[in-house]
Amino acid sequence: MDLPFESSEYTNRQERLFAQLPDSSIIIIPTNEKKIRSNDVAYPFRPNSYMLYLCGWSEDEGVFVAHNQGREIVSILFVPPRDTNKEIWEGIRIGVDGAKSWPVSVTHSIENFESEIRKILKQSNHVFTIPGISKSIDDICKDIDEISDPRPIIDPMRRIKSSKEIQYMQESASIGSQAHKYAMENSAPGMGEWEIQSSIEGYFMNSKSTWSFPSIVGGGSNATVLHYKSNDCQVKNGDLVLVDAGCEVKGYASDITRTWPISGRFTKPQREIYELVLKAEKAGIEACQVGSPWSSMHRVVSEIIAQGLIDLGILDCHLKEALGDETKLDGPFRNFFMHGSGHFLGLDVHDVGGGRQGDPGAPETLESGMVLTIEPGLYFADWRGDIEIPERYSGIGIRIEDDVLVTNDGPVVLSSSCPKEISEIESIVGSGF
Repeated sequence: MDLPFESSEYTNRQERLFAQLPDSSIIIIPTNEKKIRSNDVAYPFRPNSYMLYLCGWSEDEGVFVAHNQGREIVSILFVPPRDTNKEIWEGIRIGVDGAKSWPVSVTHSIENFESEIRKILKQSNHVFTIPGISKSIDDICKDIDEISDPRPIIDPMRRIKSSKEIQYMQESASIGSQAHKYAMENSAPGMGEWEIQSSIEGYFMNSKSTWSFPSIVGGGSNATVLHYKSNDCQVKNGDLVLVDAGCEVKGYASDITRTWPISGRFTKPQREIYELVLKAEKAGIEACQVGSPWSSMHRVVSEIIAQGLIDLGILDCHLKEALGDETKLDGPFRNFFMHGSGHFLGLDVHDVGGGRQGDPGAPETLESGMVLTIEPGLYFADWRGDIEIPERYSGIGIRIEDDVLVTNDGPVVLSSSCPKEISEIESIVGSGF
């Protein structure tokens, strides 16, 4: 198994982390535990993102430990030992000796973890670990008077992507873009949402990738449910279908949303809403400039959406009233655009580091190397009784989302190969038949 990065990139991350910790610190990062789906069948295993970030260990049952005395950092990787009986059933393990090529000082068997970690804890004055990942580690640490969470230190480090991280994210975005295009080409009225889902996720698998989150495929009014997950209805002639899907490459996610008419042609009301969302999305992308406030992108998107709703006669008020509170932007335009305009993207789809506007720890300004999504949408749910839905737009749900890299030369759309112009979409949908 090859590591995604050179050892020097991992050791640099470890050194940057410990440069922010006091002397005599220990950090304990377990990978995720396997989860049971049913009886003795487990969910597909996905490593913990912090484990991937600090040392690249992707097998289960691993624990990364590092501690310092002065300037010296000793890093340890605890892993499952080779076991022929288990390997016959589950595959050959890397093992303790194989793990020596990982970017750590020492490797140990996970079977010796408790005895070894207790020795190191006795020599450490400051303990850092993430609670809730491993019950056994939580139990070992329960009698320690003060335990700190390392995430407020690691998360800002993960905001800025290295050139190699960007390479993986570009690959992930390219696969995701082509998967969406493939689904458009193979869409037709009467198809099931699940068939469109299989087109996209099959493309991921064919590209030696996997989904980064369960795909959202909502036809008709199902597109107005933000995290719709049933994917079990037919998409009728004349309906739009909203597809929010992304994949992973070496753990790095893409997250792309496209909305298209299943028949291949937008109706006039659908086109009006689509053009408004697309205009807002393009402006949001352009707002992703180095030094710009993180919140400015959401404001630009919100102003265009709100003014567009006024221009279409959906809102009967002035722009300031439509936007609401100057800081919260909580006016009546939010009845139809109820989520944020974007989030950070990386080893997690909703990546860490204050990845959405208003999140704790959010950066004040955008920096080169950040990757984020831009995803405005408008939703006119015909099932809602709490607000008045214009009949002309009833049942329309549209979201457009791209993955954007912030650079000193301006924003770079990693998912630019995914069609989103109306002319492009109308020429592609159904062309695969």
